Amino acid sequence: MTPQPPVTVRAARSDELSEVEELLRQVRLPIEGIDRLAGLVLVAHAGGRVVGSAALELYHASGLLRSVAVDPSFQGRGIGARLTEATLSLARDRRIRHIYLLTETASEFFPRFGFRVIGRGDVDPAVQQSEEFARLCPDSAVAMVLDLEG
Repeated sequence: MTPQPPVTVRAARSDELSEVEELLRQVRLPIEGIDRLAGLVLVAHAGGRVVGSAALELYHASGLLRSVAVDPSFQGRGIGARLTEATLSLARDRRIRHIYLLTETASEFFPRFGFRVIGRGDVDPAVQQSEEFARLCPDSAVAMVLDLEG
């Protein structure tokens, strides 16, 4: 059995955004707007390539966690959790008070970080205007929030 290469989590470089987009396509997540999130896209890197991603969109004191994805051949190694934790740390550094997300497939994954299910109408109105919220994610997606204040 060949050992898996070590995985590092860090900010994405601009020349890696096409790899992030390809990963998002592979796992059927929206790619729109990723190229506009300079400094707010994180990647998991292993063996010379991007094997995971997560991104944070900022809306004043709120944030939208999006694009949490792991290459299927690297799933089950805690990479999604590492990316989520790193993105939450980035949000805390930016003094974000509430982080929202929409998910169709991972509503059981995010509660371990403190996220809870809410109604879509309870999402910060600024976040509701985001492309991901208003247009890209279907109405069947579950809305969740993590309160970072207090």
